[in-house]
Amino acid sequence: MTKRNEGWNIENSYTHLPESFFTRQDPTPVSDPTLIVLNDSVATTLGLNVKELLGEKGEALFSGNEIPEDAQPLAQSYAGHQFGYFNMLGDGRAVLIGEQITPSGERFDIQLKGGGRTPYSRGGDGRAGLGPMLREHIISEAMHGLGIPTTRSLAVVTTGETIYRETEQQGAILTRVAASHLRVGTFQFASKFGTVEDLRALADYAVERHYPEGMNEPNRYLYLLEEVIKRQAALIAKWQMVGFIHGVMNTDNMTISGETIDYGPCAFMDTYDPATVFSSIDTGGRYAYGNQPQIAGWNLARFAESLLPILHNEQEDSLKLAQDAVMEFPKLYEAHWLEGIRGKLGIFNEEEGDESLAKDLLGLLKENRADYTNTFRSLTNEEEIDLLKNPEFIQWKERWEGRLNRQEESKEATHQLMRKHNPAVIPRNHRVEEALEAAVESGDYMVMERLLGVLKNPYQYTKEQCEYTTLPEPSARAYRTYCGT
Repeated sequence: MTKRNEGWNIENSYTHLPESFFTRQDPTPVSDPTLIVLNDSVATTLGLNVKELLGEKGEALFSGNEIPEDAQPLAQSYAGHQFGYFNMLGDGRAVLIGEQITPSGERFDIQLKGGGRTPYSRGGDGRAGLGPMLREHIISEAMHGLGIPTTRSLAVVTTGETIYRETEQQGAILTRVAASHLRVGTFQFASKFGTVEDLRALADYAVERHYPEGMNEPNRYLYLLEEVIKRQAALIAKWQMVGFIHGVMNTDNMTISGETIDYGPCAFMDTYDPATVFSSIDTGGRYAYGNQPQIAGWNLARFAESLLPILHNEQEDSLKLAQDAVMEFPKLYEAHWLEGIRGKLGIFNEEEGDESLAKDLLGLLKENRADYTNTFRSLTNEEEIDLLKNPEFIQWKERWEGRLNRQEESKEATHQLMRKHNPAVIPRNHRVEEALEAAVESGDYMVMERLLGVLKNPYQYTKEQCEYTTLPEPSARAYRTYCGT
């Protein structure tokens, strides 16, 4: 490898774990890589030299044709419950290049998604299509703009190769940046297929990497469980506040860090309905919008189960500690949800009737098939909305205004609070599809760039964002998303 000036500062702490947790694996070279996306802000945060990564240098690195200095590429092994059924899994089309240490001392995984076959590919080709990789780039950047913890994309390259799914697709590789790729499924793998020593080593690694203050706790593994529960409670509440539907909340898609990960059949809800499902594979609605909090609790129970061998020496005591910890999730989630919905309604203080006030509004939105984001946007801007024709909504609005009048804060402060919690714009599904179609079918990336521009600061309420608040044309066909694997 030639010494270069891209700014890489790679470490490989994951390789210090027992070898059962990974397989050393180089990416599979591609024939003709072309750099399509380079995320300047992410690159700068990582301490990378953007100018050095443009053109052929970036194409070679982000395609896996070249490896950064000191990197030790690997594919991670993990397991997980997929739609409720336990499976042995692993990085079937992703290669972890290493961990970039930023100028501020932070550590981020650098992973090539679509980097080729691994021992965990299970018959797959290990590749990815351009459309799904651009979808992940768009949605993860939108989530970042919305202030929701998320993995991010550093780059997207096309490979010059064709992959085959339902149809022929352009091959592509996304460089994903994550606080780590430790998942609930990683711990399930350790508990199911490893020794207690393996599980303890993984838990120690997770605590030291994500919750270092817990290393001095009397029971660091209980601390780990409790902190992961806290972060997931906050994360799922943030999803619900903006109408985000993940689509595949399998245990291998829940991170220990508390970041949103794996943007497959995800989408944002237009018309408010807790039963909303977009994923083509979620035929039973397991991961519908309204089910996401319960599924998160179920996943965390699986995480707690995986930790049972190390929570306490006595089995009964270990089980009691796990149960008590998991029982806190609904309370924590509800507290975060209520805090978030108060913010969306401009409420600063707490009153007993706040929850019913909020849920009555949501009931009206569902009954009247009102748009979730635009309703709160209109309330924020004091705009006319169709619901004003509804007598029940008029009554609700009077209750809400009375509630606001009982707090000390000014009308301007209330307005600012609502703007902070109600995005003017989200990545509307038809706008995302418009951007993907232009990019994939015509090689036109400007549609995507304009969309990303308005999503960068979704709470600014600019004139440029107004165009992106419009709803899709009525269609006889329900919108569907696909995993893209």
